[in-house]
Amino acid sequence: MTTISEAPQSATPDQRHADWLELFFDLVFVALAAQLSHSLHGDPSLRDFAILLALYFPPWWMWINFTVSANLFEDDSARRRLLLLSAMACLAVMAAAVPDVAGERGPMYALGYAGTRFVLLGLWWPATRLSAPVRVPKWRPLSYCLVSGVLWAVSAFTPEPWRYVLWALLIVAEVALLITARGLPGQLHKKHLVERVGLFVIIVLGESVFTLVTSTDHAWTARAGLTALLGFVLLAALWWSYFDFGVASAERTLDAAQGRQAYLLVRDTAGFLHFFVTASVICIAGGLATTVHEAGHHHLPEGAVIALAGGLALYHFTLACIALRYRSPLGRVATWAVPGVGIPVLVILFANYLSPWLVVLILATEAIAHLLYAKAMTRHRPVAGMP
Repeated sequence: MTTISEAPQSATPDQRHADWLELFFDLVFVALAAQLSHSLHGDPSLRDFAILLALYFPPWWMWINFTVSANLFEDDSARRRLLLLSAMACLAVMAAAVPDVAGERGPMYALGYAGTRFVLLGLWWPATRLSAPVRVPKWRPLSYCLVSGVLWAVSAFTPEPWRYVLWALLIVAEVALLITARGLPGQLHKKHLVERVGLFVIIVLGESVFTLVTSTDHAWTARAGLTALLGFVLLAALWWSYFDFGVASAERTLDAAQGRQAYLLVRDTAGFLHFFVTASVICIAGGLATTVHEAGHHHLPEGAVIALAGGLALYHFTLACIALRYRSPLGRVATWAVPGVGIPVLVILFANYLSPWLVVLILATEAIAHLLYAKAMTRHRPVAGMP
């Protein structure tokens, strides 16, 4: 749902923070991330990775829509609370359906997403009134929310494989409506949005730590413990670099942007690119769990290496794309992005010669070196887009 006003930003919106309901709302994504990362345990195939991305995008897309709604409309009424709590229930249904979405739970996944579209309609409909402070034409919520929700509900009763074709077409249509929109109908609260995206990154990192800890339940050995410890170091380095440099870079860049430029930056970096940032962390979590389980073996299954090292490569590549979108010089970005992507790729290529703990050690070392490089560079000057 989407169209940013050209009005200049005031000082007041920048003081906004996530409210308690938004934080509670995010908790349902802990369960979703756990279900998705669990699908990558063992030796996942390329089909498994494709299914993960396909199943993750609709709830991620809905989270972005709800976040934008909360960003535009400051409302703590009982009506809004009930709507968002209803959306949580719908998203919980989707999370529960993930393990067997290609089987009997597929219709519930579709109905859960349809429910979120109807909730979004309820959030946006008051803005269609003539007296609304932030006003949108009625056709926008009707087409983007109501029609989409009805079609998602219809897909629940559509036979396979046409159900999945309909899902893909509906997602493409929703994205197309966003891309062709001129902006948002109100003033965007930039720091609130940066905070919300950062909190979502915390969710997937936190779920990764949880997965890492629980993976020791069936692998209580010294080598498994060492592997889990190295995995925690890897996640800690990713957290440190993201929140010390990535968030600061986003705040600087968005503070300098106004009007449609700010809208496009938010759309591209928060809406699209952070899908891959968070998806890559979910992949890393799945790979780390298998690495702990397989700590006593000579090498990891190919799928586990792709989940772990490939997830880290995707993470660095996506952050490089965000940095370039922030107009950081290509040469400066390449300095950290090339090794950030290249080293995990080399690990994938030579994984058959590396024990599981050594794979994690190499990746954790790369993440620490990445962090130290960022800290060294920012002593001299801010590094735009540095993750």
